Order: sequence, then C-alpha cells, then structure tokens
Amino acid sequence: MPIHITLPRLGWSMEEGKFLAWLKRDGDAIKEGDPIFTLESDKAAQEVEAIDSGILHIPPNGPQPGDVIKVGHVLGYLLAEGESAPVSSAQVSNQAEEKAKDSGPKNLIHSPAPILLPTKTGTETPASPRARRAAKEHRVDLITLTPTGKGGRIRERDVLAASTNSMPTSTREVPITSMRRAIATRMVNSLSNTAPVTITCRCDATNLVALRQQLKAGGSSILPGFTDIIAKITASALHTHPMLTARWDTDRLLMPEQIHIGIAVDTDAGLLVPVLRDVVTTSLTAIAAQSRQLIEAARAGRLSAADMQGGCFTITNLGSFGIEAFTPIINYPEVAILGLGAIIWEPVSLEDGTLTSRQQMTLSLTFDHRILDGAPAARFLQTLRQRMEEPFAWLF
Repeated sequence: MPIHITLPRLGWSMEEGKFLAWLKRDGDAIKEGDPIFTLESDKAAQEVEAIDSGILHIPPNGPQPGDVIKVGHVLGYLLAEGESAPVSSAQVSNQAEEKAKDSGPKNLIHSPAPILLPTKTGTETPASPRARRAAKEHRVDLITLTPTGKGGRIRERDVLAASTNSMPTSTREVPITSMRRAIATRMVNSLSNTAPVTITCRCDATNLVALRQQLKAGGSSILPGFTDIIAKITASALHTHPMLTARWDTDRLLMPEQIHIGIAVDTDAGLLVPVLRDVVTTSLTAIAAQSRQLIEAARAGRLSAADMQGGCFTITNLGSFGIEAFTPIINYPEVAILGLGAIIWEPVSLEDGTLTSRQQMTLSLTFDHRILDGAPAARFLQTLRQRMEEPFAWLF
C-alpha cells in the first residue's frame, strides 16, 4: 500500500509551510531517515526526513519550489517494488476535463464579453464637443456632472475633474511570505495569551562603554558586542530572579535548569531569534563567538529550527537605530523580554550637586503580569541596572 508523504507540523503554531525543494528524484530508493525535501516553517528552513522506506514517487501535480502548503497535505508517495502510484483527485479532474474537450464540439469561436459603456438617461445634457469626447474616453456619465460653462453647459474641465476624483488610488501588491505570516502569528499569540506590562528605567552605561573599549584595545580576535555583554549580565540577574525564566503550562509553571537567552536579529526576511546556550556558565568570549555565528547564519538564511528553540528570556536591541525606549512584545511562551535603547550622553547631577555628563541608556522590560507582579519585575530591573553600571564583577 502506498505510503503518503505529507507536510509535517514542525512547530506548535505551524499551520502551513513553504516547500523549497525535493532532495531526491522521482524513482529514487529511499531509506528511513533519509532527508527527502526541504521546508521553510516557523521562520527557519530545514530538511525533512523519511519515516519509512520505499521508492519515491512525485506526482505530476506535486509541489513546486515556493509553494505554500497546508500541514497534512500529501506531497508524494513511497511505493513498494512494482507497486503502482495512486491517482490523485487533481489528476482525475484533469483527465475528465481533457475527455470533455475531446468529445465536445470543435472550432467554437468565443466572442469577448461586450464592453459596457456608461449611458446617459433622461434628456440630452448640454456639453461641448470636447467634453463629450473626454466623457467617452474616461467613461464619465455626463448627467452626473455639475456644469460650470455658460448656460449650464458641461465643459471638458468638468469631465476631467470628475475622472480624476473617481480614479482609484494605484496600489502595489506585496506577497506575504510564510516567514512574515509566522512572525504575525507569534505576535498575535503573544498579545492574546499574556497580560503584558512594560516598565522602564535609566541606566548609567559609562562603565559598560569603557569596558568594551578596553576589550577592543586588547586586540581580542572576537570583540563582544553590547548585546553579548548585556546578555551575560542579564543571565546573572535572571539567576538571582528565576521567576522571569518561568513558563506558564496550563496549571503549573515550568522552570528551566539552564538559562538560554534569545537575541532578536533583524534580517532581510524578517525578525529571527536565535538562542545563546547556558549563558551563566559560558565565558563572555564564547558567548560572543556563539552570537556571531548565529547572527551570520540568520542573515544568510542558514538558521535551523533548533537554533531558535529552548530560550527562556529574550533581548532585543534597537539602540543602534537611535531608539531610546520602546515596548517590546514578549516572545511567547516566555515570561519577559528586555529592550535595549540607544546609549547617549546626558547631563547628570551627582550627589554633591555637581553637574557632569554621563552615557545613559534606557532599559525597557515587558513581562507577563499573569506570572509576575510589578514589584518582582521592578526588583529584577533594579538588579540588572546595578550590575550593568558595575559590569566588571559580573563578566569574568
């Protein structure tokens, strides 16, 4: 009996995916575990393996690269030796159409549908010859116009004005990719399934900037970015305030054993969130190397679904765009997300009343109020701010 090859559900929210390519040809012998096609789903492209063995049969109406296909749709078949492929309903329909064509009358001439022009009703409307020509050209009914000419006569300008006002605004259709659709679904799910609250605080980033300048001057082969440094400090704060790493699971909370942090990456295809692993125990240099590798893979379209799974907290940075504060959306089913704003010079009054200039940044924390109250969230942000202002003790 033919074994159906169907589009699998590869993510909890996946309803469809983009078929990219067959990795085997029609008639190839397939073994269980062989990769047979690639699929883009939930913002990542990955190979799909066969769960049975047999001879691959790709039907004539099989999927083409770029086709968006629903979960469960039959893509092809695995056949036993000498077994015939099933005939799909689409093939039966095509055969019926061909048969109808062959048995029908020949040499029929199909006349194009008549073009319906606007017609005047009632009495003849006074209009200049040029106005009549313009009305015919632009398909404007003269009786609907308000004349401005002498004696109530319609002029050409009346027709052209009506034509311009009635013309639809030109638009350009932009197709929605499966990745954009996945992003949209995640955003809506987040807002539908959480009680998001955003709180902000100002952080003195002067020592943070000085630290990175020291690392740069040290000539390290891999220079950590601000997101890498802050991810490492954030992991230590999450270790002190573990409720921000929890997940709501029906009637219980799930707490991770390790702290994996997602970092939002802007790509041409859309926003992706690869995950840094075990940030608490991993060195800053190793985090920077891991981060660089994931960002390059994301922007080259080589990020796997596994690279984006397992996170318990997310950091998103819009500071490079000059954004000071914003309201990040929780990467559901996580509990919280941290937004990093731009680092800018600002005048600051010291305790002795002296006015000086310091580098400041805004931290924006969005958290799920179902799981976390405002005070615990504020305490986490307070801890994070204190550690960012004295970063050396929390990085090495």
